[in-house]
Amino acid sequence: MDPLDSSESRLVESANAAENAESSLPWARFSSWLECVCVVTFDLELGQAIELVYPHDCMLFFHMTCEMCFPGCLGDTQFSFRLRQSVGRRGSWFGEEDAYSRDAPVTLQVKLAHFYGYVYFRQVKDASVKRGYFQKSLVLVSRLPYVHLFQSLLQIIAPEYFEKLEPCLEAVCNEIDQWQSPVPGLTLNLPVMGVVMQVRIPSKNDKPGGSPEKQAQKEVAPMMLPTIHELDLFKCFQSFLIHLQMLWELMLLGEPVVVMAPSPTVSSETVLALVSSIAPLRYCCDYRPYFTIHDTEFKEYTTRTQAPPNVILGVTNPFFIKTFQSWPHIIRLGELKMSGDLPKQVKVKKLAKLKTLDTKPGIYTAHKMFLQKDKSLIKRLLKGIQRKRPSEVQSAILRRHLLELTQSFIIPLERYLASLMPLQRSVTPWKTPPQIRPFSQEEFMGTLEHAGPQLTSVLKGDWVGLYRKFFRSPNFDGWYRLRHREMTQKLECLHLEVVCDADLLGWTKDKSEVEIVDLVLKLREKLMKAGKQQLPVKEGVLEKLEGYLQTVISSLPEDLQTSSVTFNVAQS
Repeated sequence: MDPLDSSESRLVESANAAENAESSLPWARFSSWLECVCVVTFDLELGQAIELVYPHDCMLFFHMTCEMCFPGCLGDTQFSFRLRQSVGRRGSWFGEEDAYSRDAPVTLQVKLAHFYGYVYFRQVKDASVKRGYFQKSLVLVSRLPYVHLFQSLLQIIAPEYFEKLEPCLEAVCNEIDQWQSPVPGLTLNLPVMGVVMQVRIPSKNDKPGGSPEKQAQKEVAPMMLPTIHELDLFKCFQSFLIHLQMLWELMLLGEPVVVMAPSPTVSSETVLALVSSIAPLRYCCDYRPYFTIHDTEFKEYTTRTQAPPNVILGVTNPFFIKTFQSWPHIIRLGELKMSGDLPKQVKVKKLAKLKTLDTKPGIYTAHKMFLQKDKSLIKRLLKGIQRKRPSEVQSAILRRHLLELTQSFIIPLERYLASLMPLQRSVTPWKTPPQIRPFSQEEFMGTLEHAGPQLTSVLKGDWVGLYRKFFRSPNFDGWYRLRHREMTQKLECLHLEVVCDADLLGWTKDKSEVEIVDLVLKLREKLMKAGKQQLPVKEGVLEKLEGYLQTVISSLPEDLQTSSVTFNVAQS
């Protein structure tokens, strides 16, 4: 039997178990993909208003959704936005320790504090309407950052909906409610309106930049999506390719950045592409692909009484030029212009040259680069443009370069962090697991001379200065917290395995009843914690420990057996 087939079958079994547990809940499968689907229209008396929402009982920051879904562009426009969850919202299908986020890459894990909105807006002339225009937006609201999947879904359903209206949308929502929930590592067929989209949900076990694990062959789908979340990086970055390394540094350091774009599409795609440029490192600051004056954080992010926050904002309103002129980094984009076969590259300009009116395209910043530019990458991309190389190939080159750059930066940190982990032989069954040594910035800096980025990157520059500034950024804090939690869980797993291999009954022979009861309570607490956090312990360890626990309990006097069982039930 092919081991890859058996690996996928285990994923399918776990997915089916989850599906069966949720099958009795209304909209359970729908909620694993979307929070809601809504239609925003223009009302002569009310202005923007929610016309329809599925599920009908979903009450979701309606006013903000309305205001952000009408960009005022003629024709059909697609874009994305991101919003902070309002206080008092109902619980999500996703939990803090849910199986999806545990197995997904860190860049695709669910953040319960935010929603994504994926919009298809249509504005066309219509003589039958009082104002002379048909104006509607179809909006998919989700916690999943699957921009390519949901924008592809909108391209299928939105044109059809604008023709047939409500019955069509209800049918689509019922179809989505039949989809299998997203399970990292699985390839899924997702039927909608006579089209079957075949997608693969990325897993944290996928090799970064490599092809996904081979899956058992499924029937050919009419529409195969090569990715659910990746954008066309070359298209997004083509007007500032020569400054890509500077922007990578700004993203790595979590610097405040404003992207001023000519349309919501360019704004949202540029912001999402910038955030993805430091993958597989998670961007831990806030980011708003399309930010308007109606956003609840508008006052918080535009105040001049304090330093700009660590956030990337994508805007289109010219009003923002004056509002954000005190920000340290502003990317002003215009309509794409060609210089022969090549996209015209914007220039880096001083912040003092930022004008409130008629601001020319450019990157307005005082940032001094830590690393030298990789001229070979720029030459390769420009040669690709001249040879009319497909955009997806150019994007793959860009993505590989950015991945290798980020990995060169992160690998020394990972190597040093691994040295802080206690030795496995120091983990014993009768003592609390040893502590992870604290992270010392100076000690880490001392490792760079012999084990720094120069081992994997040809780029020269002030790597030490880049690390020092990175240590003060939210991205370092987020990375360290995540890795420290993973290492702590690994220590817990090692301790459980060592306890499982120990002679528990032999240990209890010369121990008092108080000590034995204390052991029972501690073991029970460990087992419950392991179950709740779904720790990746070796197969059979938890079951074996549970058996030992019952044996130890049965060796106690009857009154203590009863109290131990009662305590266990109460804890459960």
